[in-house]
Amino acid sequence: MPDVSPIQLIIVMIIALVVLGPKRLPEMGKSLGKGIREFKSSVSGDDHPDLPRALPGVAAEAGHGSTPAERAGVEA
Repeated sequence: MPDVSPIQLIIVMIIALVVLGPKRLPEMGKSLGKGIREFKSSVSGDDHPDLPRALPGVAAEAGHGSTPAERAGVEA
């Protein structure tokens, strides 16, 4: 794998700043980071730790609907 020097990284960042602009560059970095995190979690088979897990059968026993619309009380 080729070695990347700090000068090369600076040149790439300057080009990205010129092409994307100062407003869209943070958005692109955020979406790139989110994509990398999702890719890593899908490859490793881990679930999302920040999402709450529902116990199987708890929603049905409590009388709540199984879809978000049913849980919110919205009639279809």
